[in-house]
Amino acid sequence: MAFRLQPRSFWQASSKLASLPRVAAAQTPRWIRKYATPTMDQQNRTAIVTGSARGIGKAIALRLAQDGYDVCVNDVHANKSSAEEVVSEIKSMGKNAFPFMADVSNLKEVEKLVEASILELGPLNTMVANAGIAQVKPLLDLTEHDLRRMFEVNVYGVYNCYSTAAKQMIKQGNGGKILGAASIVAFKPFALLSHYSASKWAVRGMTQAFAMEMATHKITVNAYAPGIVGTAMWDLIDEELGKLRGAKKGDTIKKYSSELIALGRTSVPEDVSSTVSVLCGPDSDYMTGQTIVIDGGIIFT
Repeated sequence: MAFRLQPRSFWQASSKLASLPRVAAAQTPRWIRKYATPTMDQQNRTAIVTGSARGIGKAIALRLAQDGYDVCVNDVHANKSSAEEVVSEIKSMGKNAFPFMADVSNLKEVEKLVEASILELGPLNTMVANAGIAQVKPLLDLTEHDLRRMFEVNVYGVYNCYSTAAKQMIKQGNGGKILGAASIVAFKPFALLSHYSASKWAVRGMTQAFAMEMATHKITVNAYAPGIVGTAMWDLIDEELGKLRGAKKGDTIKKYSSELIALGRTSVPEDVSSTVSVLCGPDSDYMTGQTIVIDGGIIFT
C-alpha cells in the first residue's frame, strides 16, 4: 500500500524544523589530528629499513633520509660493504645513519637490531620490513628446505620485524608506522614462483591482522606490493625463468614489461620508494591494513 503525505502536513513539518535553534559554530566538536609519526618540528624521526643495502630497500632508505629520517640500514653480513655505502650516502644528506647486520629470520637478531637503532638514533618511529628472497622453481620440484627457507625469511622475517617494532612502539606510547614488503603475487600468483607467491599472500594477511590489533595503540600497519622491478631479485627471476623456458637473459622481463604492464615499462626502485614515503608519512595516518600495488598496471584492485 502506497503512503501519501499531504502537501500541507509536509509544509507544517518543514516550518517547525526551520524554527529550531541552530548549533553555534563554537559548539561543533573539533577533531585534533595526531600523527602516528611525529613531524619534523616535533622531534627527530627514525626508521629501520631491512634489506636496504641494495635494490628497493636502498631506494627506501635514501628516500626516507631525504624526507628527514635518521635511518638504520639493515642487511645480511654478505652485503655489509653495500650497506656501509648506503650509510655514507645518507650522511652526505646531513642525516644520521648506521649499518646493522642481522638476519630477519632470526628473532633474537631482530630484537638486537631494534635495540641498536634506539641506542644510536633514539625512539623508533617507523619499521620497514623490506627484506625478502625469491626462488624460481616448478611447484612439484620444491623441497622441504625450499619451502621452509622461503617462509623463514619472507613470513617469519616480517613477523619478527612487525612484532618487535610494535612492542617497542607500544612501550614508547607515541604510536608509529609499520610497513612490509608484499608483491603483486600477493594478489595473483605467478607460475614457477609458487612458494614466493604464497609467502607474499601471508604478508598481506599478516599486515591486515596486525593493523586490527595495533590500531588501539595508534600504530598503522600497511604493505606495499611492487611489480616487475629492475633489481637484482628480478634479474635472478628473469634468468631462471629463461632457463626453464628457453629464453635469453633479459627476454622474459622484456616480454612481461611489454605484455603485462599497462604503462609499458619496467619499474625502478624509486617508483616504490616514493609510495613508501607516503605510507611512512603523516598523509597516510588514516590508512591501515592496506597493501598498495605499485606495478604500472598489471594488477587492478
